[in-house]
Amino acid sequence: MSVDTRAGTTKGLAVGGLGLRLRWRTILVVGCAAALLLLAVAAHIGLGSYRIPLGEVFEVLLGGGAESQRGAVLDVRLPRALVGVLVGAALGLAGALFQSISRNPLASPDVLGITWGASVGAVTVIAFAGSYGQLSGFADGVGVPLASLLGGLLAGLALYGLSWRRGIDGYRMVLIGIGIAAVGANLVFWLLTVGDVQVAARAMTWLTGSLAAAGWGDVPAVALAVGVLAPLTLFGARVLGVLRFGEDTARGLGVRVNLSRTVLLLLAVLLAAVATAAAGPIGFVALAAPQIALRLCAVAGPPLGASMVLGATLTVCADLAARTLPGVELPVGVYTAVLGAPYLMFLLIRSRREARV
Repeated sequence: MSVDTRAGTTKGLAVGGLGLRLRWRTILVVGCAAALLLLAVAAHIGLGSYRIPLGEVFEVLLGGGAESQRGAVLDVRLPRALVGVLVGAALGLAGALFQSISRNPLASPDVLGITWGASVGAVTVIAFAGSYGQLSGFADGVGVPLASLLGGLLAGLALYGLSWRRGIDGYRMVLIGIGIAAVGANLVFWLLTVGDVQVAARAMTWLTGSLAAAGWGDVPAVALAVGVLAPLTLFGARVLGVLRFGEDTARGLGVRVNLSRTVLLLLAVLLAAVATAAAGPIGFVALAAPQIALRLCAVAGPPLGASMVLGATLTVCADLAARTLPGVELPVGVYTAVLGAPYLMFLLIRSRREARV
């Protein structure tokens, strides 16, 4: 790692071997977002019907604290917060990849149909498990997450196959994705009519996206997936930067455009599918986090690291609101939708104005 201060370049850190150049502003944004995330996790653990002061939260995390506090922190609240961090980071990174590949701020797993494909798989298992009671245990432990993961991967393969025309065209990919999302949504609604009322209610709870049932059993799988997939995307950061100058320039610099896009698209699909399998379809995090990171860092395209940290922060803060605000506890997906829907309308209006200009 070295400091780059050459004339004509933006000052920052050049990370040897990865072809990355980190701007000081990006480093500052990531650091501030990480600090906010830490505070949000601590608040998530301390607040609730049984309140624990912030200092005592850190005391428990360091191995001390009363036995009653240790049970509330370590057995109930900490795993839920960790799953929220991992799911939000995966969604933020997936959204940054999708938006960079398509060069479209509206591209996200929600819009492109990945989460709806995962929902089809999960709701299929829920519907049939409700019809055959002996399958319910398997469905809760393995069936729903596995079916969600496979459904998301199949939707991603369909998106890739239908978008391919001598390469991946971003505008075509968004249009195909909207079509896949519409088909997936209608399949989900049809599946809801197959089972009885209890099955439909259970499926609707999953479809809103929730971390209420998250426990230590969910942490290893999501942590392993994010821990493997996130570093792989760092090797694609340089490729994403080159692709912003156009395909001809990228090929002139020796980048295998089609192969690079294919690999990065596969990584984005895997990240989105894993996040959906762990917590259900938490909407708008993958759409908003990369665009917020883009504006805070003032760079040409969505920064991957900042998108991850901001995605985790948005998810944990939304789940904190879902768990602590007065009234009935709502799924985290409800709060992200309330915050994300106006932001989506803002992006649509802005894109339309830019197209007119």
